[in-house]
Amino acid sequence: MSKQQVVIVGGGVIGLLTAFNLASKVDSVVLLDRSGVGQESSWAGGGIVSPLYPWRYSPAVTALAHWSQDFYPQLAQRLFATTGVDPEVHKTGLYWLDLEDQNEALAWAVEHNRPLSAVDISTVYDAVPVMGGGFGRAIHMADVANVRNPRLVKSLKAALLALPNVTIHEQLAVTGFLREGDRIFGVSTATGDILGDQVVLAAGAWSGELLTSLGMHLPVEPVKGQMILYKCASDFLPSMILAKGRYAIPRRDGHILIGSTLEHEGFDKTPTGSALQSLKASAVELIPALADAQVVGHWAGLRPGSPEGIPFIGPVPGFDGLWLNCGHYRNGLVLAPASCRLLTDLLVGQVPIIDPAPYAPDGRMVGN
Repeated sequence: MSKQQVVIVGGGVIGLLTAFNLASKVDSVVLLDRSGVGQESSWAGGGIVSPLYPWRYSPAVTALAHWSQDFYPQLAQRLFATTGVDPEVHKTGLYWLDLEDQNEALAWAVEHNRPLSAVDISTVYDAVPVMGGGFGRAIHMADVANVRNPRLVKSLKAALLALPNVTIHEQLAVTGFLREGDRIFGVSTATGDILGDQVVLAAGAWSGELLTSLGMHLPVEPVKGQMILYKCASDFLPSMILAKGRYAIPRRDGHILIGSTLEHEGFDKTPTGSALQSLKASAVELIPALADAQVVGHWAGLRPGSPEGIPFIGPVPGFDGLWLNCGHYRNGLVLAPASCRLLTDLLVGQVPIIDPAPYAPDGRMVGN
């Protein structure tokens, strides 16, 4: 175990899982969040354990996604056994409907040896009887799961609270970094300074704002997403379905998530009536029976948008002791296990699970 204290700024799934991984590798971990842990993008997302259109992403995103998809079941089992809180990694499969780039998707699947195949539309209607009419073709990946992200957050928090060398501070915003020359040795907060041998910035959409105090520009910006929630019978929707950029995700207890919007509205995360109507229209197009169902939830979250959706994972150039694990855009939950393992490998000097070069902040961010 390394004799050092690591301070993690940001308590979303990325920060929580980074803390969970590092706890067994370093002396102590201090995690800080400006609100409650996991209450921002981590809580608001859908939790599909796949990029929405995986073939449209760069190899960098694909590498993280594949590692994480394979790892999620064992992560969920470990957390459930440790805490008694089941993150509910629910393997339902996913049908993509009427894709314009279906041939590209199938070619990508062959290249990457992923179990994605074209299926007759009648087969989809047999498998998902509640699906709306008028769809003409589909592709299917049977092993895609979704994770119930609020429960994942709850489970990770419980696991960390049980560890003697981890401290969590909620409702405590970081206001700046402690700096001596080009060395970062902690953070400033309203209640005082917190020292750390290493500082990991995992503050999602807020990460770029924090780095401006160091004269650095990080191209991570908030991208608003709104979702709605229905409650149906537990066997109502047996599979995830996706068409025209909108998806329906079934939870084990019959909750159905419909999402999501993509809006560049700064840090405003107010749910809007126009998004509600748009999402309800998508819901009814996907599943007509939802026209008679009541919306039991409507919310918005802020994704940490980044160029090409490639996260920043690794040391910040020019600032010894400062690390990034942020900028996962629409795929934070998908990429979390691999991203946090990679960050841990780099920080403690282990052989990294995958090539870290595509995620390195060096060369991808500039001084102001």
